[in-house]
Parts: sequence; C-alpha cells; structure tokens
Amino acid sequence: MLGVTKLLCGTVTESDVMRYGRSSKDLPSNMLSFSRDKRPVVVWNMTRTCNLNCIHCYSESKYQKYEGELSTEQGKKMIDDLAEYKVPTILFSGGEPLMHPDLFPLADYAISKGLRAVISTNGTLIDEDNVKRIKDIGLSYVGISIDGTEDINDHFRVKKGAFREAMNGIQTCLKHGIKVGLRFTLTKHNYPVLGEVLNLLEEEGIPRCCVYHLVYAGRGTKMMEQDVTREQARDAVDQIFDKALYFKEKGITKEILTVDNHCDSVHLYRRIRETQPERADEVLKMLQWNGGASSGIGVADIDNLGNVHADQFWKHHSFGNVKDRKFGDIWTDTSDPVMAGLKDRKALLNGRCGTCSYLDICNGNFRVRAEAVTGDIWGSDPACYLTDAEISERV
Repeated sequence: MLGVTKLLCGTVTESDVMRYGRSSKDLPSNMLSFSRDKRPVVVWNMTRTCNLNCIHCYSESKYQKYEGELSTEQGKKMIDDLAEYKVPTILFSGGEPLMHPDLFPLADYAISKGLRAVISTNGTLIDEDNVKRIKDIGLSYVGISIDGTEDINDHFRVKKGAFREAMNGIQTCLKHGIKVGLRFTLTKHNYPVLGEVLNLLEEEGIPRCCVYHLVYAGRGTKMMEQDVTREQARDAVDQIFDKALYFKEKGITKEILTVDNHCDSVHLYRRIRETQPERADEVLKMLQWNGGASSGIGVADIDNLGNVHADQFWKHHSFGNVKDRKFGDIWTDTSDPVMAGLKDRKALLNGRCGTCSYLDICNGNFRVRAEAVTGDIWGSDPACYLTDAEISERV
C-alpha cells in the first residue's frame, strides 16, 4: 500500500514518524506502514456469503451459505490471539461482512481487546440502523467498493442499482460522521473513467480513496486478459498522482493510496526526484521504511474457515489454522519454505524482479500475480510497468 498523499504531497514527513520512534505500539494508524517492528494488519474474510456476484471477486463469493465457517466463539478466540500477538488492525471482510450475523459483536469484542477495527464492504447493505451500530461500536473506517461510473460498476457487481446503493452507503456514513473511503479496482473496463471516479472525492465529499491494481486470484484470474496494459497502468498512476497534487493545491484534504502494485513506489520516487528534488532523500527513506510488498510480513489473511494466508489472494496456500494453533505461532513459523521466502525474498527473486535496483522499496512486487502467469512464486511480476532501463538506472 502506497500512501500517495503522504509522500507525494508531504502530509506525513520523516520527522512526524520519528516523533513516535517508529514503534508500532505508538504510531498512529496512518503511519503504521513506517514502523520498524511490523506486526501484520489482518484481513479476516469472516464469511464467503455475499449478496453480490462480482466478476473480479478474489474469494469467489456467492449468495449462499458456506459450511465450516468460524463460529462466534472461535472468532473471539482468534481475536484474543491477535491481541496477544499485538496485531494493530483487524479488517472485517468477506464475502460481505454485513451478512455475517455476528459482525457487530465480534467487532465490538476486537475493539475491547485494543485492536483497531475497520470494515471492507460493497456498501449496498449500509442503512441508518447498521451505520448507527458501526458508530456506537467504534469501527474506525468503512471502505466501500465503487468500480466505475454507474453502468460500469453495475456490470462489475452483476446487479442493476448497485452503484446507487453503494453511493447511498457512502453518504449515510458521511452523514453520521464515520470515516469512509472509496475502493476502486483498476481494469481495462474502468480505466477510461478513472478520472470521473476520482472526481467523486470532491463532488461527494469522500475523504479517502484506495485504487487497487488487479490481482489474478479467484474470479480475478479469469479477468487476467482484462487487466490494463502496462502503458495504461502507468497513465492511471500518473492520473492519481496529478489528482493528489490538485487537491493539495486547492487546499482540499483528501487521502489517496494505491494498492497491490509496488512499482508505484518506484514511479513516485522517480517523479519526486524530478519535480521535488529537495524532498527526494526523505521520501526514499520513508519508502524504504514502508518496505514495499508486504505479503507474509505486514499483511496477513484469515479466511472464513480459519486458515492463515500470506494475504487475501493466497487462498491456495495455507500456513495453518487458528482453530489448531495461535495466530502468532503460525505467523512466526518459518518451517514452511513459502513463509520463510516471503519474509526474506530478495535473494529468491528471478527475472526482471531479481535484477531490479529498487528492491529496497518494491520488495519484488506481488508474488501471486507472478505465480499466476509464470508458475513460479519468485518469478517476475507481469504488472510491473517500469522499463528495463528504469529498473537498472539507479546508482
């Protein structure tokens, strides 16, 4: 995850981070990626049940009941383990987490144990009643997926009216003073309307936007051919950078991030080196602190059955189950060569990723995409849009 506004616009500086000693227990949530003692943000796909059937869903969720999902008591035991391991944040996801009958008791329990709790939702089920519960419990952030203008978004969701329902969810959160953000997954279908979606931040008063690059997992694997070209990816990221700078120039407070393509960090650094050379060294240091690709390090996933994965896209490889072992014991066990490799991957990378001079800020990009295309976990990530000259230019 790249904090574009933090780094390109300087809303967070090196001195801001150092004030907290880069300690994860002391850093505010917007600076956790810069901690020296990273504990993973845990995505809990608490259910696969979903009221939608999105064409790019990484968990291949449907509107049906799934057997074997963690019970409420098992969920609380897992949360106890996360708190014991000092995980900073739990993200309740799905499927659609608002379809889980005990989302709110479990979120309340997580917060009582000292975890920051956030929710990722398609937004179509948000109404006055559950927004009041979100606020009363103290869920600190609601991320709502909008994948294009109305017709495009409804095509992705396979439901007419999904866009309007999600926008109503955003406005209901804003009305009640809940921090809410827009989540957008980039593909060839919606690349032409990226600018229109970014405009919604200003038009609708939305404070935050995360733009996700497509990951080839679940139903997203079938969309591999619908991923943007490398040229389109670079242009999209430039549009995002330009929009962040526009907001800064206008004095409009927004937070913009890109997710799941860590060559964005390199592209941002090269842009700063060219346009803000006086800030280049500081930004480079913060990108090095951020560390780039964080699967198996700064992000973890627990699926609806309790299996632990390197991130939410690694459903095909589990390191253990929280019903059998504590999360911290699973996460620190490097007897699995994949876990060991993810925690220290640079020497294992091959192809373009293996020769890249920016590994200290990219860390080999996204391994699931590399595996999906090359069959090799340590192969080159095909979504890297940097040229051969750019990845070898650094001195």
